Amino acid sequence: MVKKLLIGVVALIAAGAAVAYIQRSEITLAIVEKVANKRMQDPLITLSDGLHVGLCGTGSPFPDPDRAAPCTLVIAGKDMFLFDAGSAAAKQISTMGFSTGQLKGVFVTHFHSDHIDGLGEVLMTRWAQHTEGQRLTVHGPTGISAVLDGFKTAYTADTGYRTAHHGEATMPPELAGANMHEFTVEKGSYTTVLQQPDLLIEAFAVNHQPINPAVGYRINYKGRTVVLSGDTASDEQVKDAARNADLLVHEALSPELVAKLQETAIKNNRSKLAKIFSDIPNYHATPLDVAVLAQQAQVGHVVLSHIVPPLPLPPLREIFLGKAPDIFKGPFRIGEDGDFISLPVGNKEVIYDRR
Repeated sequence: MVKKLLIGVVALIAAGAAVAYIQRSEITLAIVEKVANKRMQDPLITLSDGLHVGLCGTGSPFPDPDRAAPCTLVIAGKDMFLFDAGSAAAKQISTMGFSTGQLKGVFVTHFHSDHIDGLGEVLMTRWAQHTEGQRLTVHGPTGISAVLDGFKTAYTADTGYRTAHHGEATMPPELAGANMHEFTVEKGSYTTVLQQPDLLIEAFAVNHQPINPAVGYRINYKGRTVVLSGDTASDEQVKDAARNADLLVHEALSPELVAKLQETAIKNNRSKLAKIFSDIPNYHATPLDVAVLAQQAQVGHVVLSHIVPPLPLPPLREIFLGKAPDIFKGPFRIGEDGDFISLPVGNKEVIYDRR
């Protein structure tokens, strides 16, 4: 009896598998429709009122299959902003379930290529997906106008193609590209970049010499505060900006691991690469630097981004962090692409998730 029952079960499974195989195209299309339907729904509707930070790129110029170039989403209430636009920024935003069409502004920290080389695609996809008839604004320190002029020139032909193909009603040429808001910063002070009811975004100068200007940003929404360091060595103004902040997203570099790469470059007669490895630690902060700064500033939570160098093996994470987690008494972690951090209004809660 048991044997017959088992035979029957096996036969049913086999029959089901056969049906699934025969109908595989229909099943696959149904899955595609379900996924596409979910992806096209507005993800901002389901978010609680507060500040939300999405790490769409936590990498650096180093090739890293696990980390895209610098790219950070900040959502204040229902308004979504992008800070830096490294390569693959538009794709990473989509991968996290958001749309560049919903961007209300882009903020650039400085003009190193890894922070701006995805900007053209962000502008193009935002133009294609935006439905509210508002031109995007790109905010940046002195020099952003030249950057935007360059992208405008590079995309002139493509813009014309898309309007000709889809029509002006769908791709209005006047909404292509972006408006420019260029601002100045002075060491030791703050520049108001965007102010709305309940929202204040300020820029401050950081120490990324010889790169100048280079800025970080402080975002305050209904009493919750996030600070983005931008690229910088350990800097007193970052500490001042981050004082009592709920969350500090700070860049970090491991001198020990970079020194190992320098040694390897020398052994392989890669003198130019060895020189670059010897130079880069002097304008970045170490995890220990960040921990000391954050502890002194009484920051609530710290997430490291712009990770240098890549960390493909788990033990490398321990080497990278070193003694930093022992210095900073709050949550202190290495950020990953896809991390999503929520700071609801009305309390001090910080919620970590993945998208």
